Amino acid sequence: MTTLHPQGESLKKAILWISEKRKNDPGINLGKLVDQAAFQFDLSPKDSEFLLRFVNQEKA
Repeated sequence: MTTLHPQGESLKKAILWISEKRKNDPGINLGKLVDQAAFQFDLSPKDSEFLLRFVNQEKA
């Protein structure tokens, strides 16, 4: 299995932000969380897709 590695500071900040949110609420909707992070950290569509794949991989 290939490990995904984030590129760019905004994406790294978004991943840390999502990690904190998931610690506080493990059952949180990941799709909505990724959408919020994409907006908050001004991520490109490509970065948003990466983020969604990343959090789904971490969930497994």
